[in-house]
Amino acid sequence: MRTRRTAAGARAAAPGVLAAVAALAALCGCTVQPVDGGTGDGRARSPVHIQLPSGTAAATAPPPAATAPTARAPVKPAAPAAGVLWRRGDSGPGVRELQARLRQTQWLFDGPTGSYDDLTERAVSGFQGKRGLPRTGATDTVTWRRLVSMSREPGTWDLYLMGGQPPGAPDPRCLTGRVLCIDKTSRTLRWMVDGRTVSTMAVRFGATGTPTREGVFRVYWKSRHHWSTLYDSSMPYAMFFSGGQAVHYSYDFAARGYAGGSHGCVNVRDEAAIAALYGQVRDGDKVVVHR
Repeated sequence: MRTRRTAAGARAAAPGVLAAVAALAALCGCTVQPVDGGTGDGRARSPVHIQLPSGTAAATAPPPAATAPTARAPVKPAAPAAGVLWRRGDSGPGVRELQARLRQTQWLFDGPTGSYDDLTERAVSGFQGKRGLPRTGATDTVTWRRLVSMSREPGTWDLYLMGGQPPGAPDPRCLTGRVLCIDKTSRTLRWMVDGRTVSTMAVRFGATGTPTREGVFRVYWKSRHHWSTLYDSSMPYAMFFSGGQAVHYSYDFAARGYAGGSHGCVNVRDEAAIAALYGQVRDGDKVVVHR
């Protein structure tokens, strides 16, 4: 049996529906507005509209426009790192000019050698620290520009003031075999193999009373950590060629340059250079000391 819903039943149910809607409106802070004013004449009422509070968007309302992103300050690109021009172990005319300019600014007291040794590295580091630059000891473009602005272009005398001039033509006795070719005039040592120059370094000789002997000799003994009992001094990387005379590294030469002299030995002031040379020279290799 089908139950028929009468108008009276609808009218009886209406208050309950309205009450439920009113309760919902109260929860959200809305107001209820019947469209037809609620005549109570038994006709079906139009749907109830819920008026949302002012400023409240309806559920079906489109979402608000996306907020524009906050403007950020432009990122400043990092400054490019200064390029290194020369560092310890390098050699050449550029290094010689660097050393001459360091002498002008009172940071290097030894003569230009053309080899970037420990003294040059310390001088550059001191120059950098005094001017607020990173104390790397390597000459980068920033350090070089600052040094050039504080010095003048060196002339020939400045570049070769303290010896270590470019070596002249090798002695004919140096053109065959493995030879330590030592030139007293230019104060240089060439390491030569079959007429080819492998490396060159500045050297210092014996003082007036203890001259370095000239002639052709042979390396007869190598002593890496040699200590002279006669003079109570260190002779690292010693390569003996004539009696007690040897080619070796000299701390005094590194510190004082040509202001001093040896007791007849051939002094080298570039420790890295002589360390490499020591590793290549063999007992029996020829030594030519000439003018």
